[in-house]
Amino acid sequence: MSGVPTGQQQPQGRLYGVGLGPGDPSLMTLRAAEVIAAADVVAYHSARHGRSIARSIAAAHLRADHIEEALVYPVTTEHTDHPGGYRGALDAFYEEAAARLAGHLDAGRTVAVLAEGDPLFYGSYQHMHKRLAHRYPTEVIPGVTSVSAAAARLGEPLVEAEEVLTILPGTLPEEELAARLAATDSAVVMKLGRTFGKVRGALESAGRLDEARYVERATMAGERTGRLADVDPESVPYFSVAVLPSRVAPLTGGPAPEPAAASARGEVVVVGTGPAGPLWLTPETRGALAAADDLVGYTTYVDRVPHRPGQRRHGSDNRVESERAEYALELARRGRRVAVVSGGDPGVFAMATAVLEVASQDAYGDVPVRVLPGVTAANAAAARAGAPLGHDYATLSLSDRLKPWEVIAERLAAAAAADLVLALYNPGSRSRTWQVGKARELLLEHRTPDTPVVLGRDVGGPEESVRIVRLGDLDPTDVDMRTLLIVGSSQTRWVGRHGGKEQIVWTPRRYPEG
Repeated sequence: MSGVPTGQQQPQGRLYGVGLGPGDPSLMTLRAAEVIAAADVVAYHSARHGRSIARSIAAAHLRADHIEEALVYPVTTEHTDHPGGYRGALDAFYEEAAARLAGHLDAGRTVAVLAEGDPLFYGSYQHMHKRLAHRYPTEVIPGVTSVSAAAARLGEPLVEAEEVLTILPGTLPEEELAARLAATDSAVVMKLGRTFGKVRGALESAGRLDEARYVERATMAGERTGRLADVDPESVPYFSVAVLPSRVAPLTGGPAPEPAAASARGEVVVVGTGPAGPLWLTPETRGALAAADDLVGYTTYVDRVPHRPGQRRHGSDNRVESERAEYALELARRGRRVAVVSGGDPGVFAMATAVLEVASQDAYGDVPVRVLPGVTAANAAAARAGAPLGHDYATLSLSDRLKPWEVIAERLAAAAAADLVLALYNPGSRSRTWQVGKARELLLEHRTPDTPVVLGRDVGGPEESVRIVRLGDLDPTDVDMRTLLIVGSSQTRWVGRHGGKEQIVWTPRRYPEG
């Protein structure tokens, strides 16, 4: 290094990622202003037109003797003839830009890289950080994000209490956006511009377009806010966001208002919560539960759903399905959005049938009813055991509360004779203790005693137990109302892996000819 006396090393420079806030220079932090004032080099990104928003925000803090490094993107949204395509062109640019900054740092200069918003939140600075921070002393100066700015300009809370905020890039596929928007409490969608039409479609598919707000250039010249549904797609720039604010009602000092939906449209959505807790919910089901004004269901299942302010809960005993269905439809007829909550899948020995039976009456002919699928107990238990349902199977309930045992026995015999795998729901309870023994006797007329049987109890819950036993060894006292049985066919295999420590069951997809 020329000019450096022998035995002395050039002092190493320091890298700063400087967050500038959403656009208004007065929203820069004091630390950001200090770092820029003390820096030797100020770097900023821009498109090929050369105009840098980051530089314009920090302009009042730049000195005439600052070394300025304009990091100009070779492409933004247009096509490129780079051999690596769009991503290759950007990667090459980031490498070249990092090398330029490294030259200053190696020379002992302090380098401040300016970033709109926060440097590590969808910011261009992060590409420099990943390439340089492990090589040089580095400090990141946080900034006010566009998310916070948008909420402030709207004057609406983003999240309250136990609500969850989801931040999404508008570049995601529309179906993915819709699923995530349906499943969350509050959301902000970034990077609109050319993605606006897709984001609007996703909000509509998720049933949340009416809630959505639009914020353009928050805190900057040309700021615009309003209902997203009213925005002309052709007018939307990149620096805009879609916001789903908090669903918690504002404090009015009076009684809680009726939900907006109550005066407009009512419906019943029958949802399945899966075999246990929140991990088994689908995004569509999460969205329906969040959007509901009322929850109706067996108290045990309703209690699985997180409490939401303003949402009414109507729990009841497990044996009044028709009454629950009628109550839900009455609420919907009055304009309420009602979620009828089932365990597992609502269409498998659950509430969907009861709701549709009542909804078929003339009195409820105009009430919209939807059924959303859930993970049913057979699929949950099968997945824990391996793949016993890998080929044809039959699903039966052993409960004789709603159908005679003679019918159950006939169907068991027919399915067993057809060599189908059997998923047996409701095998036993406190008041039904003999059905499992009778079913075992009948099945042994068509199956060998070595046939594997999966006993899945409380799958997904705190008392989960999954065991595999021989049909000949199946003990009815091991079975209760929280257990599901899967009885293999003649082709179902049961093997031990890892020296017998792991037991798995599967049914081959190929059935032998003849």
